[in-house]
Amino acid sequence: MSLPPLVEPAAELTVDEIRRYSRHLIIPDVGVEGQKRLKNARVLCVGAGGLGSPALMYLAAAGVGTLGIVDFDTVDESNLQRQIIHGVSDVGRAKAESASASIREINPLVEVKIHNTALDRDNVKEIFAQYDLIVDGTDNFATRYLVNDAAVLLGKPYVWGSIYRFDGQASVFWAEHGPCYRCLYPEPPPPGMVPSCAEGGVLGVLCASIGSIQVNEAIKLLAGVGESLVGRLMVYDALEMSYRKIKVRKDPNCALCGENPTVTDLLADYEDFCGAVSTEAQEAVVDATVTAGELKAWQDAGKEIFLVDVREPAEFEIVRIPGSTLIPKGDIVSGHALGKLPQDRQIVLHCKSGVRSAEALAALKAAGFRDAVHLQGGVLSWIRQVDPSLPAY
Repeated sequence: MSLPPLVEPAAELTVDEIRRYSRHLIIPDVGVEGQKRLKNARVLCVGAGGLGSPALMYLAAAGVGTLGIVDFDTVDESNLQRQIIHGVSDVGRAKAESASASIREINPLVEVKIHNTALDRDNVKEIFAQYDLIVDGTDNFATRYLVNDAAVLLGKPYVWGSIYRFDGQASVFWAEHGPCYRCLYPEPPPPGMVPSCAEGGVLGVLCASIGSIQVNEAIKLLAGVGESLVGRLMVYDALEMSYRKIKVRKDPNCALCGENPTVTDLLADYEDFCGAVSTEAQEAVVDATVTAGELKAWQDAGKEIFLVDVREPAEFEIVRIPGSTLIPKGDIVSGHALGKLPQDRQIVLHCKSGVRSAEALAALKAAGFRDAVHLQGGVLSWIRQVDPSLPAY
């Protein structure tokens, strides 16, 4: 879909800007006028992680005049495999500040605004109102729906991207000209059905593939050139090296942007709307949770326990709690592995952080294993509290 330019052009380009952006200026579809629009643009990137890293770097290099960064996290060593805007010296530093420093190295002509905070219903409208375009680099459903709802309510377009293992998706959502995210995904998936990148992994370079598509779409919207991804979903398979486009129509029954909307303001609690864990899992863990210290004490005392690791085999190869047996969550939830579980020993389930083991515990409780428990905080908690020499991931 061809759309008019999102922003008005700046008054002029300086001599330094002409030198810097000369390869843009000689493209007929961009030219001086398009570069002036980029200079006058205000773009907010939600997240300075996997997608935010290449997006911010290329937006800065392209000469977007004002770049906003909203991120409350700090740089971790495990981020460096894909979050290329950060370096070894940035570990422990706020991501927004680290990203800002990198942007200044790439292009000192860009103004950077840091929002070192968690995006929530209380601040999202105020932050979004300062920008022309939003680039969504989030990695969880609660924030995705929050970004979408705020953008629709404020009449802002935003460029969306999603990554997992070798697969990526990208689109542009702008309710005034096409569908919103809720038109594509009216409801979030059931808790635990879609693993996060922290659980399932992501190919580092996939972030650059999808992040660069997001920047490409942002530039087209700002300058008013080309065919936008509004109304289309780009799906990328890095293993097959294939791109395909799926048409996405505006849903007349959409709860947010449809003909008779039922969502007219931000939800009170997006975490509750998306459900980090199911109701069954929340109920199952009540009085059925042990800490890493308690589990270690049980082991030292020689208590008869059957320690079950419900992660995936690749995770089990990275790090494991001594004495654990691998039985992936899917095999427990499906019932295929129930015959492997003893009736005469205390069953203790664990995963990486406690979410998957809570879901598996609910399945065991439903199958009659009333005394089963799960490890609060999973392997990460064991590493922090019991054995810091083990690698975290």
